[in-house]
Amino acid sequence: MSTKDNKPALALPSSRLSRFTKLGSLATRVAGNMLADGVSEFARGNRPKFKDLLLTPGNVTRVADQLAQMRGAAMKVGQLLSMDAGDLLPPELSTLLVKLRSDAHAMPEKELVKLLTQQWGVDWRKRFIQFPLKPIAAASIGQVHKVIDDDLNLLAIKIQYPGIKQSIDSDVDNVATLINMTGLLPKKLNLTPLLIEAKKQLHDEANYVLEGQRLAQYAQIVADDDAFLMPRLAPALSSDVVLAMTYIEGKPIEDLQTAPQVLKDKVITDLMRLLFKELFEFNLVQTDPNFANYLFNHDEQKIVLLDFGATREFSAGFAQAYRRLMQAAIAKDKPTIQQAAIEIGLMGSHVPDHIKQIITDIAYIACEPLYAQQPYDFANSGLSARLQKQGMQIGLDKDYIHTPPSDAIFLHRKLGGLFLLAIKLKAKVDMAALFKPYQ
Repeated sequence: MSTKDNKPALALPSSRLSRFTKLGSLATRVAGNMLADGVSEFARGNRPKFKDLLLTPGNVTRVADQLAQMRGAAMKVGQLLSMDAGDLLPPELSTLLVKLRSDAHAMPEKELVKLLTQQWGVDWRKRFIQFPLKPIAAASIGQVHKVIDDDLNLLAIKIQYPGIKQSIDSDVDNVATLINMTGLLPKKLNLTPLLIEAKKQLHDEANYVLEGQRLAQYAQIVADDDAFLMPRLAPALSSDVVLAMTYIEGKPIEDLQTAPQVLKDKVITDLMRLLFKELFEFNLVQTDPNFANYLFNHDEQKIVLLDFGATREFSAGFAQAYRRLMQAAIAKDKPTIQQAAIEIGLMGSHVPDHIKQIITDIAYIACEPLYAQQPYDFANSGLSARLQKQGMQIGLDKDYIHTPPSDAIFLHRKLGGLFLLAIKLKAKVDMAALFKPYQ
């Protein structure tokens, strides 16, 4: 999360009608731009692709700015799209989409003071030596203030935007309506289970009491791990819409792009090791791949872990199925990979054999870092492009319309986020050695 000096504070549009109207007017403007650009291209004798007309810098800027104003689930959907885009978009578009991950509008100061008065009482300022009303960060669900309490503790106070909880269901429904209106999705694709899960996940993220519990629960995972730092909950100041915790200094993890190679390799090694520990030992995974959830503290040379609203429990059976799939990939045992993929829910047992083969091949290729004979060079592997090519075969096949289980989707999102970070830092990691304890 971040905020800029020139970004104005804006009240959150609250009613479903007002939020849908904003999304609808945005869609109309984007469609108008696409039509105008398309006519212009045809006049030049070109035959532009739909994607090229949609993903112009002007359209992406409009989408980013509108969703940054709306915040809530509408912006969250935009964040997910930007993470999924990864390095597949042109650099200028990727730069614009980063705004969706880190640049929302803060709430007006008057609204902030009213909310804190409701939470802490009229004398709430007496509990702090310093409480700047301008946040240090603002994102889709809330904003963060760096404060000093009356005991001289440096704290980070995360404050939820008013009305966010009430807008989640309608935002998801509105976005789904607009997606369906585009006609880009296969008609047989059933989005209902995913929409239900998206609403549940967003309600969990907006429940700061639950996030506080996850924060304490997750601390057990890294309690004896010298590679990480985590904030501690300040329960006396926390509630369902305010989350108070100790403040830990750190620089954005992406800034390590210019760091020595040995440090970049160590950071990604530690994060991958942590993921295996989350999945196979604790069955508790922080599934939000946003880079802003990681900082690096240069004084202690440690990774700072933040934001546990999207922390998800997985069943032992689910984790073990993934473990068997990975073990089978290392052994080049494709029949076992296929059976594990069916058990996970990546495909049904009834799908045609050629579909089973494609999905099995995708799973095998995705596990390539685990059976590489040397430290895996993420930036030069070409793995993303190869997986995309394989995935397109599935997308174009009319025999395969399948929605994976939500647990798999959230885990893959986390895996994808770590992979993109490893590419960005040009890290080389001995993934086989990291997975060896679980073989």
